[in-house]
Amino acid sequence: MIEAILFDLDGVLVDAADWHYDALNAALAANGYSAITREDHEYHFNGKPTRVKLDMLGIPEEDREKIAEAKQMRTIDIIGERCRPDEEKINMLKLLKHMGFKLAVCSNAVRETVDAMLCATGYDIYMDLTLSNEDVVDPKPSPDIYLSAMQDLGVEPNSCMIVEDSEVGRLAAVTSGAHVLQADYKDVKIELFLGKGLFNLETNCRTSNGDSYNDRGTA
Repeated sequence: MIEAILFDLDGVLVDAADWHYDALNAALAANGYSAITREDHEYHFNGKPTRVKLDMLGIPEEDREKIAEAKQMRTIDIIGERCRPDEEKINMLKLLKHMGFKLAVCSNAVRETVDAMLCATGYDIYMDLTLSNEDVVDPKPSPDIYLSAMQDLGVEPNSCMIVEDSEVGRLAAVTSGAHVLQADYKDVKIELFLGKGLFNLETNCRTSNGDSYNDRGTA
């Protein structure tokens, strides 16, 4: 039985893939480096922490910190400009929470970005736990962030559902041993879970202790 649902953030609950692309290119340009293409970002860099991206780009060690700082500053600016609540996501989180599922965000972004996005959208109030890449030694594609979340929530991998969009995140999710739903932002809504048979919205719910009950309220 599924007890917890663990969400990636960028590209799953927040449509932020282009924000990181824009912020990274702004930081690179400001420091005299060429921009990456959208195709490269989508297929090679999406879902990876900034420090990994800079390493992949071969940026000299002495320039990495200032580029990372510039990228982070621009990311926070973009969140302020573009990040807004999505009513479809809010309704989904409300229902999942009402049905007794433990909810968590496990993001490859830094803590400042995670908190800013969750605060701007209002999704933070539905989460039992939020983890960033700063909360683990090895970021995705290592499964560490998901295994840490499971430990903190007191659940086993086979009772967890992970929702991921990127290949990097999917690898982390699969390696963790949990059930995995691969879906991007536009598809992350309550129907995604209904389609996978997680529960029956019309006839079944979950109580806070995990017992099921029907629409007449009897256990």
